[in-house]
Amino acid sequence: MTNADIIRAHYDASDRGDLDGMLAPLAADVRWTEAAGFPYAGTYVGPAAVSANVFARIQEDWDDYTLAIDEVIDGGDTVVGIGTYSGTNSRTGRFFAARVAHVWRLEDGEVVAFEQFTDTEMVQRAVRD
Repeated sequence: MTNADIIRAHYDASDRGDLDGMLAPLAADVRWTEAAGFPYAGTYVGPAAVSANVFARIQEDWDDYTLAIDEVIDGGDTVVGIGTYSGTNSRTGRFFAARVAHVWRLEDGEVVAFEQFTDTEMVQRAVRD
């Protein structure tokens, strides 16, 4: 399995709502960075921190939140996923759609770092009162 296949499997797990499958490729000390301006901005270390501070909060805050990946670029130890986030904020009822790029860094078949790039203004418009 290539590193790109590992990331595709993560995205497939996301599509199924399979949290364990999403977390499976993450190294014990993974550094996961959500973009400044994104509601969950920051760097989280370890799968449990990613689960609690990103995935659980998305489930709490959004209805029909989706990530549609259009392309996975195989750069060997660096893999890039490009797609679109969308969802409706459960508090405001506002919908958003924003393009996104994920940069994944892998060592020995494990994700050691993740960084998100997205149009945070589109997301903020959905969450602002």
